[in-house]
Amino acid sequence: MDNPNLILFFVLIISYIAGSFPTSIIMGKLVKKIDIRDHGSGNAGATNVFRVLGMKPALIVITIDILKGWLPAYYFAKIFLSLTTIPDLGILQILCGFSAVLGHTYTIFANFKGGKGVGTLGGMLIAMFPIAVVLCIIVFVITLILTGYVSVGSMITSASLPIFLLTLPLLGIEPAELSLIVFSLMVPFFVIYTHRSNLSRLRNGEENRFHKAMIFNKKS
Repeated sequence: MDNPNLILFFVLIISYIAGSFPTSIIMGKLVKKIDIRDHGSGNAGATNVFRVLGMKPALIVITIDILKGWLPAYYFAKIFLSLTTIPDLGILQILCGFSAVLGHTYTIFANFKGGKGVGTLGGMLIAMFPIAVVLCIIVFVITLILTGYVSVGSMITSASLPIFLLTLPLLGIEPAELSLIVFSLMVPFFVIYTHRSNLSRLRNGEENRFHKAMIFNKKS
């Protein structure tokens, strides 16, 4: 395969297929012989697996979902960089990683009805912004403890990513490439878009809440 454009297309397809692996749907079939999308919130993601199947299946699902984003962004991008027409590793990481995220959200193995892509997006971001992601996780945990809403935590965390990328260089951390900063500015819009149904439920007071996470709310 000598055509660089064809190689790029191949890499993106492989990344999409990797992201398409329907972890939560398979877990639902294995544990309870159910389609996870017919239970709980109806979402094919780790949060709904936790609600319906419990902690252990959810941990397995989130681990695999993170790897689905990390492998293309970190491993595939580095392997194929010299073989494609993309001169910038950051851009190829974005293309490979986001292909995996789209695969998770619109999985080819389940009629293009997958999860919201947060876990897979997280794996992609770990490959590109490890220090910023640690700070984002702290933001997520604090938001979850204060509100009890995973969806709110996901959206606020995604919005904090570009802020961290722009401020970390002030602390002596090597600045991210411009392509990665631009991408980080787009991440919140994608996360909010995939959480449209959650926003609707929040407005109507119908969003599922993890009261156990609200450790400072004694009434819960």
